[in-house]
Amino acid sequence: MNIQICTVGKLKEKYLKMGIDEFQKRLSPYAKIEIIEVSDEKAPENLSQQEMEQVKEKEGERLLAKISEDTHVIALAINGKMKSSEQLAEDLDKLATYGKSKIAFIIGGSLGLSQTVMKRANDTLSFSKMTFPHQMMKLILLEQIYRAFRINRGEPYHK
Repeated sequence: MNIQICTVGKLKEKYLKMGIDEFQKRLSPYAKIEIIEVSDEKAPENLSQQEMEQVKEKEGERLLAKISEDTHVIALAINGKMKSSEQLAEDLDKLATYGKSKIAFIIGGSLGLSQTVMKRANDTLSFSKMTFPHQMMKLILLEQIYRAFRINRGEPYHK
């Protein structure tokens, strides 16, 4: 399985990079993981609603340019579907069973994802109603993907 983690913004925090590297290493026997980072749109703090949408659209265009048409896209969004680790594992297993070997998880920037990205998404996923830094979501997502593969293989993993 080929999994892309497509995100807005470059990861700067060393402690998060170390965690991400660790889970990429742990995932290597199960799947090919590619982390794609696109630049965030520079914008002032106080934006109008229209300006926010323009920023999200520009970031969304950059994200979608990295994803092939045959990729199953899962957008991370606060209003997405909440799932247990077991449900995510089942979803990934079903995708593999039905020949969807390319999956992209999309994490937006600080303003979220554009409507264009949300329309392209085959599914949505929410980890919580809380807001998390998008850089931290990379690590959390990779851990959950790793957990999903362990669950699907019947391998032990802490609960």
